[in-house]
Amino acid sequence: MSGQIEGRNPVLEALRSGRTINRILVAKGAREGSIREVIALARSQGVIVQEVARERLDAMARGRNHQGVIALAAAHRYYDLDEVLERAAASGEDGLLLVLDGIEDPQNLGSLLRTADAAGVHGVIIPERRAVGLTETVAKVSAGAVEYVPVARVTNIARTLEMLKERGYWVVGTHQEADELYYEARLTGPLAVVIGSEGRGMSRLVAETCDFTVRLPMRGHVTSLNAAVAGAILLYEVRRQRSAGA
Repeated sequence: MSGQIEGRNPVLEALRSGRTINRILVAKGAREGSIREVIALARSQGVIVQEVARERLDAMARGRNHQGVIALAAAHRYYDLDEVLERAAASGEDGLLLVLDGIEDPQNLGSLLRTADAAGVHGVIIPERRAVGLTETVAKVSAGAVEYVPVARVTNIARTLEMLKERGYWVVGTHQEADELYYEARLTGPLAVVIGSEGRGMSRLVAETCDFTVRLPMRGHVTSLNAAVAGAILLYEVRRQRSAGA
């Protein structure tokens, strides 16, 4: 199920109805009339608003008049968190969840979903607001993995992690100032792996909720890895440790 909503009134109505909107594209310089209402309402709901060239909207539009605004809705359905946990419980192995704290780049989310499928992750958890959702771009980059890895959207990542801990999960996050290297940590048992957003990393509350954090060794001049790369390295270390202990 994919959705592209075009025009000021249709986008406004979609926002007012509470429909899940991943991102709104607005023509550069467009601030007149109801465009301002669209932007204000979107931002109040935490929906990402991106200014783009009008020519890009012209190329994307399926209708004749986008009026300077196009909203992108979910490309695939989201699962309830309980469904994800039930899938993990039914797998016959310790649950493995990937929790993404504010990933905004659809390329990164698509890559992470592809890795999650390959590494045997039982489900992915993302926030409802201020993060990219299951767009058509994400689905394409995932190379079909989006069809196999259930994705749950939650209102609060930190509270969700607390709930997972109550269910017996250990929560590990990545932080470049962590004392322990990722391959030195014990990454067995029911585990929720947290990857922070591009640039900012994990939010303070999410970092404080983690049971422990690990770092990836960096010998070059840059200070961090791409979120999708970091996630892939950590997930495959989890898989390696589980295979070694089997």
